[in-house]
Amino acid sequence: MTNTLIIFKKIRSFFSAICILAVLLSSCSTLNSNSHSAKKWVGTWSTAPQLVEPGNIPPAPGLTNNSLRQIVRVSIGSDSLRIRFSNAFSTSAVTLKAVKIAVSTGGNTIDAASSKELKFSGKTEVTMNSGAMITSDPISFDLKSRMDLAVTIYFAETCPNITGHPGSRTTSYLLAGNSTSVNDFTGSVPTDHWYIINGIEVKAPKSAGAVAILGNSITDGRGSGTNKQNRWPDILSERLLKNAGTQQVGVLNLGIGGNCVLKNCLGPSGVSRFSRDILKQQGIRWFIIAEGINDIGQIPDQTTGDKIAQDLIAAYKQMIVDAHAQGIKVYGATVMPFKKSFYDAEYRQTARNTVNEWIRTSGSFDAVIDFDKAMRDPNDTLTILPTAHTGDFLHPNEAGYILMGEAVDLKLFE
Repeated sequence: MTNTLIIFKKIRSFFSAICILAVLLSSCSTLNSNSHSAKKWVGTWSTAPQLVEPGNIPPAPGLTNNSLRQIVRVSIGSDSLRIRFSNAFSTSAVTLKAVKIAVSTGGNTIDAASSKELKFSGKTEVTMNSGAMITSDPISFDLKSRMDLAVTIYFAETCPNITGHPGSRTTSYLLAGNSTSVNDFTGSVPTDHWYIINGIEVKAPKSAGAVAILGNSITDGRGSGTNKQNRWPDILSERLLKNAGTQQVGVLNLGIGGNCVLKNCLGPSGVSRFSRDILKQQGIRWFIIAEGINDIGQIPDQTTGDKIAQDLIAAYKQMIVDAHAQGIKVYGATVMPFKKSFYDAEYRQTARNTVNEWIRTSGSFDAVIDFDKAMRDPNDTLTILPTAHTGDFLHPNEAGYILMGEAVDLKLFE
């Protein structure tokens, strides 16, 4: 009986251990599941789509049946991403025969070991109809913060009126044929424009979020250095990443050179693109309005100036209401000085003062980013700092963009 009892106790201990192990494994499985579900998609890079003007279309040999390698610098990193493409402004379909991503090693070269092919609903080829936007299937990828990512597309038939973003300030490389697997694009044709690519989203913690910026050429980066990635949103992104409380904040630059808020200038108006370019971004928690100078700069007289100023304020108010309805905080950026520029006129200055006064004092915004104060010459407050512009008294130079990026309070994103 004693031996039998001992054997019984051993068996009972064995099964108890099995049960405990099962519970532990179940707990681990639950933790892993919860960990995965605790993440969300957040934008790490984006650019505003527009109809590419005739002077900025792809150079010869063109996109059809050829490969285009485009370089973008992301903000926050992750181990999983997906990429959005846009055919929003083209009048016919565009087919992507193959798309590969890889770590850029500078210029037109990539790290071959990092290269991965994107798929779309499990397929490597996809066609975007006119007006359509598509997003790739999620893919595992070791994406570091502020990494330069190469997106290489092999196109089938494309149309002349292509969707893209002319003000890339970043060189792309066009090579004949299917060259998506080529590491070095030697012999390619360079072009400082982006085509078709629209956004990159990453899996990030629930606490992460993105700030989307609606702007014109000053946000788009006219006057910054080509391939230097030193627009003011880039400077802001680098500062956010270095700050302990904001390391999971993505920065999305939705600036378009020559863009207006109230009407179609270059690219669709700010009010018409606001829903797509801002509200539909993934993981957006903050929104900066940094636009209006081109509306003011085209005012023909004082009477019109008063109306434009009030119309701008009304447009800002509506954007604030719509963003707040989605739980997004809205920050207003003051309109910068333009005395001595080609926009300078007394009635335009009056309109700028009206708009800036409202931005600063109305209490409509959750906070104010005072670029006017940061960039004006203390000896002549209507003029931009002499060391901070490109020579046209309107667009910041590289030093000016640093000043702008450093003028944003990081506490707004903590």
